[in-house]
Amino acid sequence: MTGGSGFIGRQMVAALTTAGAVVRVVDLQPHPDPAVDIVQGDIVDRDTVDAALDGGFDGIVHLAARTSVLKSIEDPELTHRTNVEGTHRVLEAARAAGVGALAFASTNAVTGPMEEPAITERAALRPLTPYGATKAAAEMMMSAYTAVYGVRCTALRLTNVYGPGMQAKDSIVARLMRAIRLGTTFEIYGDGRQVRDYVHAADVVAAFALALTDERLHGPLVIGSGRSLSVLEVVDEVRRASGAQLSVTHGPAKQGEMPAVIVDPSRAHAAGWRPRYQFTEGVAGVWEEWRTLDVEGAAPLPGGAEISTTADAAT
Repeated sequence: MTGGSGFIGRQMVAALTTAGAVVRVVDLQPHPDPAVDIVQGDIVDRDTVDAALDGGFDGIVHLAARTSVLKSIEDPELTHRTNVEGTHRVLEAARAAGVGALAFASTNAVTGPMEEPAITERAALRPLTPYGATKAAAEMMMSAYTAVYGVRCTALRLTNVYGPGMQAKDSIVARLMRAIRLGTTFEIYGDGRQVRDYVHAADVVAAFALALTDERLHGPLVIGSGRSLSVLEVVDEVRRASGAQLSVTHGPAKQGEMPAVIVDPSRAHAAGWRPRYQFTEGVAGVWEEWRTLDVEGAAPLPGGAEISTTADAAT
């Protein structure tokens, strides 16, 4: 598993281990559980990835990525290096090792502006940012490796992932929780009416497990709750869950931000996946964790926004 020390990765490791799988992690960061088998290093490095696959594995969960949309605009070269060159290195190692399945953390950001009532797997790839473009490039490589080399690749196009264990994140739910704990003002980019779909990390873990084990699945798979909320609605839900007033201010909209993300996860439903968590329930659980954190623990960890695995672009 690449990126197994990150937000989704830690939960994925725990779920697979509980299910009896043998798991090895490759990540730039150490894993918080010293019992986890880890190769620490960069996925762009051939020796690192080869060492991670030594001994043979049936499948790969590929989570490692530079995921900050705004930082991809500031430094597209670094984003390309990790998300495209790193993914190519993982695919090559998978081919050489005879890996049968690869489940990839992609994003709805590969599709760009909505041209239909909801985003489906059939949407054209028209990314608006270097981040979206690198994820789209990775999907194209996976399509070729599935067709030519028999590595069955499924690209899970995730919406905004939230859940417990996101103290190192810089996405909207974590930023809201952090603002409450630190007593700071939360900045909304633009008017706050832009809408996003939010999916719980536990539901994402279940989707990855399905992608690894269902031989029928390959290509893109939209994973989201199927219900989109505006930023203003998310703020209200967090206020309700926490009981906090939460001061907000409005700043300029961010370049490359999609005004609306509404997804149709029907293909995933047909394959047997459905989300268990609604946002109201899920965010209440997140607050229960954050309300007991030390104030220092509410600050983002170094590199946290970069080593995480979601596609949460913006507030």
